[in-house]
Amino acid sequence: MQAQDSGTKLRGPAVWALVLTGVASFMAALDNLVVTTALPAIREDLGGGLEDLEWTVNAYTLTFAVLLMFGAALGDRFGRRRLFIAGLAVFTGASAAAALSPGIDALIAARAVQ
Repeated sequence: MQAQDSGTKLRGPAVWALVLTGVASFMAALDNLVVTTALPAIREDLGGGLEDLEWTVNAYTLTFAVLLMFGAALGDRFGRRRLFIAGLAVFTGASAAAALSPGIDALIAARAVQ
């Protein structure tokens, strides 16, 4: 009976970890979907050519792919929860910077920070 109780206790944190990482993955996918959908409006409002619009999408994807393993190593060193919260804060701040960007270059830079 004790083994069953401890197994039940372990499911709670595992479920929360799955939910939180699922929500974070959904946020990343939604961010890319929103930007891809908004490309015509971005071009109209901020200017820039096709290359700039490509960089708007690719800056996020490229830095995400390049820094993924580095982030995992930092999570092992400093704690996954701490790094997740820091990453969420940086992502939120960079999203605000992207929303308030006055030009295409600032938007690309904010997308890279995201």
